[in-house]
Amino acid sequence: MKSDRVKLGPERAPHRSLLKAAGYTDWEIDRPWVGVANAFNQIIPGHVHLRRITDAVKAGVYAAGGLPIEFPTIGVCDGIAMNHEGMKFSLPSRELIMDSIEVMARAHAFDALVLVTNCDKIIPGMAMAAARLNIPALVVSGGPMLTGTLHGKEIDLNTVFETVGKHIAGKASDADLLEVENAACPGCGSCAGMFTANTMNCMMEALGLGLPGNGTIPAVYAERDRLAKDAGRAIMALIEKNIRPRDILTREAFENAVAVDLALGGSTNTALHLPAIAWAAGVDFDVELFNRLGEKVPHICSMSPSGAHHIQDLHRAGGVQAVMKRLAERGLIHEDCLTVTGASQGHNIAKAHVKDEEVIRPLDRPYHATGGLAILRGSLAPDGCVVKQAAVLPEMLVHTGPARVFDSEEEAFAAIQTKKILDGDVVVIRYEGPKGGPGMREMLSPTSALAGMGMDKTVALITDGRFSGASRGASIGHVSPEAAAGGPIALVQEGDLIHIDIPGKKIDLLVDEAELARRRAAWMPYVQAVDSPFLDRYRRVVTSGMKGAVLE
Repeated sequence: MKSDRVKLGPERAPHRSLLKAAGYTDWEIDRPWVGVANAFNQIIPGHVHLRRITDAVKAGVYAAGGLPIEFPTIGVCDGIAMNHEGMKFSLPSRELIMDSIEVMARAHAFDALVLVTNCDKIIPGMAMAAARLNIPALVVSGGPMLTGTLHGKEIDLNTVFETVGKHIAGKASDADLLEVENAACPGCGSCAGMFTANTMNCMMEALGLGLPGNGTIPAVYAERDRLAKDAGRAIMALIEKNIRPRDILTREAFENAVAVDLALGGSTNTALHLPAIAWAAGVDFDVELFNRLGEKVPHICSMSPSGAHHIQDLHRAGGVQAVMKRLAERGLIHEDCLTVTGASQGHNIAKAHVKDEEVIRPLDRPYHATGGLAILRGSLAPDGCVVKQAAVLPEMLVHTGPARVFDSEEEAFAAIQTKKILDGDVVVIRYEGPKGGPGMREMLSPTSALAGMGMDKTVALITDGRFSGASRGASIGHVSPEAAAGGPIALVQEGDLIHIDIPGKKIDLLVDEAELARRRAAWMPYVQAVDSPFLDRYRRVVTSGMKGAVLE
């Protein structure tokens, strides 16, 4: 065991003495050491209950003969960080989380890791750490929030953001907004729709890094505590069998994850985080995989923000395991992939059943014939960009309109608030990419405001930044190369026509090459100014969104 290097032999007497100062007995020190990374904090609603989940994990480890050793990690609440400087720090926190777990695991010679997480960047950061360290590891989520209820209808956080848009349009009063604000988020857990956090928790299950149920069991259910105890026992079995993350995170496992993502209509951020996890695991990942599989994998779950169902509905209908069982009917899942149960995906899903055929539709009766996400390329995005096509209204799947150009999210949101965006416009928000922002901010406030104003039927939004998993409409992100790197999006001028063809996977700036060459010659490099040494370091080494925004 790795921990032997710090606990065996007479020369390690000082080390054992320090451990005894922490209250550990000789017989506990002799056990395998399982680092339990706890992302608890008191500001993220998805994390406020993680002490409870971590205690359950530790109980399972202890009962199965291991020594659980808890340590903390940071976490940013994307909802609270949204639409101000705070969002610049969200994506960069992913790498900090990965690095901090590596520091703790290697400095203290842990034999294994259980990674207790729940929200957007924390989940992939922990998965990246597991892949990089390649010691037995598994991910346990804290589970989704239940939906709120208002006037007999289910609502969630996205309802609040969109009600802000209605308020701007004069369709909701101050009292209406407060009523929604008070009802939308009834308790702990990751926000209730198929937003980024829940999408990534489902991805852990589809990759095989999380136990069955990881993605969908609600935070407040006792079943979630039982899953956490089982995870503690499962990590001890992984130690015994020496099953490590890179045994699980194969090319085929990532294909399974993309297939599930497409079927669920998950967050566009999976096109950022799955490549990053693959990079950490040493697996080649081309984002074109979303298009290749998207032609085969139908969109069979209509989840909030674009659909009526929430994560609790998906759990009731059979969860991720039932989705995979359904996809396996058409050979769309690699059933021989290994998982943290110690068994294959095929073995795991054999017991799964679809219990509601509206929540998880049959393959021959999908919500959409193609998958939920698409990668677009063209003269505006030579290296690609991403859209949640399942959340785009039919009238906006093909659109040509004049560019309304903004060099920051704040400028664009101010224009939306003052009703300066018109039907047919294509809002371009640039210099918000990984380098330009820096930090690749999410644009939930602009997209939700437009949707709340009813303009998701008429207006597209394009950015080299990102969109929240709660965004809907013709919201096209990760445009690469980004503006700060001199990509074509930096050359767009007010009034230029932009053509979007989502079924054709195309996005073009309708300006002739001679004019673009003239603009390119006159272009001056620009990035948003920030008063942060951390963000300055980040922008110097971060790659493009289409490469997962990893650090090189």
